[in-house]
Parts: sequence; structure tokens; C-alpha cells
Amino acid sequence: MTAPKSSLAIPDAPEFDTVEQERRHRKQRLAAALRLFGRQGYDEGVAGHITVRDPERPDCFWVNPFGVSFGRISVKDLVMVDSAGEVVDGTRSVNRGAFVIHSAIHDLRPDVIAAAHAHSIHGRALAALGVPLRPVVQEACAFFEDQSVYREYNGLALEADEGRRMAEALGGNRAVVLRNHGVITVGASVEEAAFWFISFDRAAQVQLLAEAAGTPAYLSDEQARVAHRQFGSPRVARYSFEILWDDIVHAQPELLDEG
Repeated sequence: MTAPKSSLAIPDAPEFDTVEQERRHRKQRLAAALRLFGRQGYDEGVAGHITVRDPERPDCFWVNPFGVSFGRISVKDLVMVDSAGEVVDGTRSVNRGAFVIHSAIHDLRPDVIAAAHAHSIHGRALAALGVPLRPVVQEACAFFEDQSVYREYNGLALEADEGRRMAEALGGNRAVVLRNHGVITVGASVEEAAFWFISFDRAAQVQLLAEAAGTPAYLSDEQARVAHRQFGSPRVARYSFEILWDDIVHAQPELLDEG
């Protein structure tokens, strides 16, 4: 008897017939990602933002409005901002830091569809050390040789030059640790960027706990590269987010309210 082959039955990314359908999909996933960040406790005052490019106007991006809790965001609350920082769709204002940081990333990285930044506890603890994630567990290897550290600190990111420096520090990676600040993750979809952030924060928690308890058995570079190919798959990240999407929409269906 031949043993059945194991496979990851992960569906392909959705395709859309119209730009309106794709925009609706992106906005729904953005609202859900923000709710998930709220559930994870990543919100703190007015800090934190997730952006996604508009599919019709790639020089514009959708973002959560200033001063609204992650846990209260619905599709109708999202605003679209142009390259000058002006709100071109929506009625609320935008966090200046959100525009400064994300506009630079979207400008320097045309491959990036979405970016996530928040002041999570474990991400900030790692940032306080000014170190990247180490290959302490297999999930952390999603960021092995795919992350960087921004070692400057110039206060709140309110000036274009500061956002540019952060984006340049990110380089071609999927994550950057902002020393004494927090973490940014990016992806080719909202699903990827949001899942990478959640995964990064959890891996940071594991690293901090393991290093506080003793001397971790870090994976070798060769082992970490193998794990990176497996756990760093954008396809796996996107599907992993869909599981979280299904849960949050079931629990909080009002997040899909378009007004």
C-alpha cells in the first residue's frame, strides 16, 4: 500500500473581475486586520496603523483614521490618502505619523501592497534591545535574513525625512525593528503584512522568554534557511490570516459595515 502524500491544500489568492471588487476585498481585510490588532492588544492611544494601496490609484492608500480604536474600526471608517497626505475619500483625519511612515514605504517599495506598524508590547521590548529576531523557533525563521534594524531615534515620526530613513532601513525586507519604537512589517497583501506582524510579535515574545530563562538552542543558519522557505511563504501567511479573518468576522460581523 502506498502511503498518501501530504500536501498543503492552500487555495490561490482571489482574482477579481473589477477594480471595485478588489478595492472592497482590500478594505474588508484592512478593517479585519485592525480589529485583530485590537484583539491582540496592539493598540495604545492614537498609535498604530495599517495601510493598503488602492488598486486603481496605486499612489494612494487606505488607512485607519486618527483617534479611532482598532477594536471599533469598520470598513466605513477607512480613509484614502494621496501622495500629498490629503484625504481623498472619507471624512476623518489621518495620523501624521501614518502618512509619513507609510507613504515612504509605498514609494520606495512598489512591490509592497500593505504595511503594518503598531506599538505592541513584545515588539517594543525587542526594539528596546535594538536587536532583530533570532532563529530561536521555526516560526521566527520567517524573518531570517529578511529583516533589518533602524538604529536611529528622532522622536515622533512626523517629518518626511524620518519616514524616508525608516523605509530605507527596511530595504527589501519584510520587517524592520525600529529601535526604542516598534516594528513594521510589509507584504503583497493586507493578509500578509498583518499576519507577519502578529507572527513577529509572538516570535519576539518567545525569544524574550527563552533568553531570560537561559541560553536558547538557536537554529543554525542552514536550518534557519530551510525554515524560512517553509514558514516564510507568503502563500502560507495569506492563508493563515484567512483563518483569523473567519474568526473575527464571525465574532464581529459589524466590521464589514460599509455605511
